Amino acid sequence: MLPAQIYGQQNGKVDFRNDKTGWNTGTKSENKVGGNLKVPTTSMPNVGLQYIDSLGNKGLASDKNFFRQDKFLGNEINRYSGRYQLRYGQLIIPTLLIGTGLIGIESDWLKYQNREIRDELQEDIDRKATFDDFSQYVPMAAVYGLNLAGIKGKNNFRDRTMILATSYLVMGVTVESLKNITRVERPDGSSRNSFPSGHTATAFMGAEFLWQEYKDVSPWIGVAGYGVAAGTGFFRMYNNRHWLTDVMAGAGIGILSTKMAYWAYPYIQKKLFGRTRLKNVAAMPFYSNEGKGLSCMITF
Repeated sequence: MLPAQIYGQQNGKVDFRNDKTGWNTGTKSENKVGGNLKVPTTSMPNVGLQYIDSLGNKGLASDKNFFRQDKFLGNEINRYSGRYQLRYGQLIIPTLLIGTGLIGIESDWLKYQNREIRDELQEDIDRKATFDDFSQYVPMAAVYGLNLAGIKGKNNFRDRTMILATSYLVMGVTVESLKNITRVERPDGSSRNSFPSGHTATAFMGAEFLWQEYKDVSPWIGVAGYGVAAGTGFFRMYNNRHWLTDVMAGAGIGILSTKMAYWAYPYIQKKLFGRTRLKNVAAMPFYSNEGKGLSCMITF
């Protein structure tokens, strides 16, 4: 049996070597990942390889075309390595929601709109609904329910729980701090901790969590989660507990909290568990005119 080993390093260098089959590192690819990426001069066969990283995720090698040079050197690595990258475009919607809510604290026009919406909703209401007390937790609970049903998301139990805990911590601290600082009176006059809506923040935090975990399985799962979150925000106004601007700010804080948790998690994991995010070992068969064998190691 002739061994073939593949080594990957964090700086993007990949070393293919098998002296007996003639593979070497003398050819550089024009499609680089991190610089100085070198590839074998002979193509590897299309074989199936199950590859699982330290987060328990199915990695690049689960694709039967993983070891084709154009796939290995191109979009597949870029897509995987960018999973937790900060993209500023993702900040637009939550920033607009939070900003509108903050402006509404002092804006006479937005205060007027708040009152108009409150009066319209309260016009024909006979009794309050308690839907929002439970619906705020539905999206985050759905992530665990789907996994129990055998529909696997992006991360394993430990990692998604760590991400959720980080999201909840960021969201909770932000919401409670703003409530104590702004001291906005609730529509029903019961207290002065209306801004922002904690129920809505929790619901949208869970909706974004559901979206992140299952967007690659089906985007409609995330859409359903956001529908439940929007319903939670509506019922906070329907029950006369929050103004529209409270709900908007809560939604923005919830979404942003989850995004921040995903961006920060690789660093949190490294600190808590003392390892980098990717450290992988996998095996595969190979066959060529010069020889055959079974051995592959990928370490990032």
